[in-house]
Amino acid sequence: MTPQPATVRDTLRALAAPRRLVPILVVSASLVYAQAHYSPGRLAIPVAVLTCVAFVLVAPLAFRVLFPDDERTPHLAARVVAYVGLAAVVNVTFEILLPELLGLGWTFLSDRVTVGVSLALFVVGGWGLGRDIGFEASLARERARAAALAREAEAAQLLALRSHLDPHFLFNTLNAIAEWCREDGAMAEKAILTLSSMLREILGGVRAPSWPLSRELALVDALLSLHHVRDPQAFTVERDLGDAVADLPIVPLLLLPLAENAIKHGPAAGQRGVIHVRAHAKNGTLTVEIENPGAYAGPREGSDGLPLVRRRLVAAYGAEASLVIGAVDAAPSRTRVSIALPSAGPLPGVTV
Repeated sequence: MTPQPATVRDTLRALAAPRRLVPILVVSASLVYAQAHYSPGRLAIPVAVLTCVAFVLVAPLAFRVLFPDDERTPHLAARVVAYVGLAAVVNVTFEILLPELLGLGWTFLSDRVTVGVSLALFVVGGWGLGRDIGFEASLARERARAAALAREAEAAQLLALRSHLDPHFLFNTLNAIAEWCREDGAMAEKAILTLSSMLREILGGVRAPSWPLSRELALVDALLSLHHVRDPQAFTVERDLGDAVADLPIVPLLLLPLAENAIKHGPAAGQRGVIHVRAHAKNGTLTVEIENPGAYAGPREGSDGLPLVRRRLVAAYGAEASLVIGAVDAAPSRTRVSIALPSAGPLPGVTV
């Protein structure tokens, strides 16, 4: 079995890690010292160093090649024989043949007892290092796989959010349109066209990494218009848009659940009044606010709207974006949600 370049590279990199390199150096230094102390000849030390280097490089790599951690290992007995045979070849080559070729004669490492101990060190040391490196590589792969699965699950959940339109509102609107078809054809036609335009925009925004704030606000206007068609007396809308904010990029469908919440906890809950939509940019930060009548009652248990919006902000902008919701200081009977995000748009390559 031929070692793959990646296996060789990963093994060498793992052996160079301090937690492995330090004990390897301690054991190797002990063998080199013993060789220098008990062996004659000035080449005894270089031979010992070469022997240790050969052991450290060959033993764990041979184990990883013969016993891969990510595959089944057929012919296990043959692999064990090959591994022990390779250990014997390396031992004999560096501890017996090399000293003889260099004319060293007897050395500490070429003693029969030492050769046997070295063979055991090769087999056991290569097994321990190889398994440790393999387990570490497997753990890294599993962690990467778990992170990828988590990202995929997050992306699926966020994609569902981006396609979100309150089903109760949608069903109620369709029922109202059916009733208007009998009583007020012009009103039914207006509602159908508004709903159709809104759904078309949602489908267009599902896959887009970003779009201009103007398109996002147009979608919010369509949502508010549909609610307004159903109950024209429930609320009015006031807009305060700063200069040059219309073309600033924003993650699509980010404001839609905020506008839905403003309706749900405001006019739809009997709190009639004005809904304010504001947007302004300053010092590289785009701030968008939606304010509705009705006192802020705190986060609702089991609610996933605002938590998912926060997660979308983190995914698209990192730590550069924020969402704040609470009562309006000057009017405690009103609720305001405010998001602040970089006016330059979402992070490159992010789609949420």
